[in-house]
Amino acid sequence: MAMARKRALVVDDSKSARVILSRMLEKYDIEVDMAEAAEQAIDYLKNNRPDAIFMDHLMPGMDGLQAVQAIKGNPQTAMIPIMMYTSQEGELYVGQARALGAMGVLPKQVRPVDVSKVLYELHLLPDRRDMTEAALAPVELQDGAPVDRPAAAAAEPRGSPSIDWGRRVESAVKDQAVDVRRFIVASLDSFAARIVSDVRNSMPAAAPELPPPPPPAPVLRPVWPWVSGIAAASLVAMAFAASWFVARDNLAKARAENAGLTSANAELQRARLDLAATVKDLTIALAAAPAAVALPGSPAGAAVFAPRAESVPYGEIPFDRGRLDVLRDLLAKLEATGFHGVVKITSLSGLFCLNGNATDGFSPAPAAVPAAKCDMVGNPFEESLSGQQRQSLAFANLIAGVRQRTGGAITVAIENAGSSRPSTPYPARVESLTAGDWNRAAAANNRVEFAAEAASDQ
Repeated sequence: MAMARKRALVVDDSKSARVILSRMLEKYDIEVDMAEAAEQAIDYLKNNRPDAIFMDHLMPGMDGLQAVQAIKGNPQTAMIPIMMYTSQEGELYVGQARALGAMGVLPKQVRPVDVSKVLYELHLLPDRRDMTEAALAPVELQDGAPVDRPAAAAAEPRGSPSIDWGRRVESAVKDQAVDVRRFIVASLDSFAARIVSDVRNSMPAAAPELPPPPPPAPVLRPVWPWVSGIAAASLVAMAFAASWFVARDNLAKARAENAGLTSANAELQRARLDLAATVKDLTIALAAAPAAVALPGSPAGAAVFAPRAESVPYGEIPFDRGRLDVLRDLLAKLEATGFHGVVKITSLSGLFCLNGNATDGFSPAPAAVPAAKCDMVGNPFEESLSGQQRQSLAFANLIAGVRQRTGGAITVAIENAGSSRPSTPYPARVESLTAGDWNRAAAANNRVEFAAEAASDQ
């Protein structure tokens, strides 16, 4: 009995991207529904349950990450697997997508081999080891109609002449080549149409067309052809002059934009150097702190780490990466000394000088920008995280593992204190204050603190 066809939902505001991915999925016998916006996809899910969702990241209105959060927050749709595909790169974006519930991230220029691998991961294709029959069965033609090979073999007398397999394979290859060529041409046409549309929208308004030259006067004397030729040449020269002026203006605008981009890049480099210097200063300060102290009630000679703080770059979840390594080292040493008590981990957020908006997101402002020009002072990324989203899966497994190994002798308590206890005072808001000066203090206050408290009966 044939299995029911799987169904997938492709969500992308680009029509060409939707068509390309849909055709890749349909080649695996998967039915595809499409939505051009995240809001339309959520309405679709009210009455439909696809087997998988392929979600683009950057879309007008609700973006892909917000849509994933809404779908996973609804118990009716939370179990539908979601695969993001986007041009965004980096571990930070992949971590955000996975933290919100996405299974993974595909590149925007997705390849057929990537689609095949993802479909096997989503269980939309049967595992190759479970297939008892070949995926492809030879199909023969008899009088222009397909014939089932096993039935034809049973009906064919043994003395019949051999089949020209070479000719049939060549014909099948040619047909497949035609299908592939049509698919490539359709994809290129779609990309070309989109590129032409984007270029036309970005070009300045065309210069007004010159009025057509007046009809030539009737020839009265042989001198008029020369006069008409001179007038036509003058009009052509004027048209060329107008085109030259437009091209010169466009070139001047392009140079100005290039200069602006160069200046912005220089500011980003300065901000990166300032951030690196801040991290270096914090590392030196932490290295100079006391390595260990003896906690009240701990066994004689048992050394335990003193309270410690680790900085968290803007946009990272607090309980992950470097903070995970610190907790792993601290728990190993506490367990080795026979410590009994509670390890308290507190996340505190810094208030950053940010540029951006709620739709496209916020990022730290360039260091040279005046602080008064910041679009926002705060930490919207930290405020948007729920309790479970503040820690990675490895962080949660580490906490559960030490509790199980020690039989509850060592427990870990996690707390979010917000921006209530800044460790570094923010500078006074004067006219000369820059975003770099303000964000250095914010980076120091955006931290995770570790402390250990021995049990009172130890």
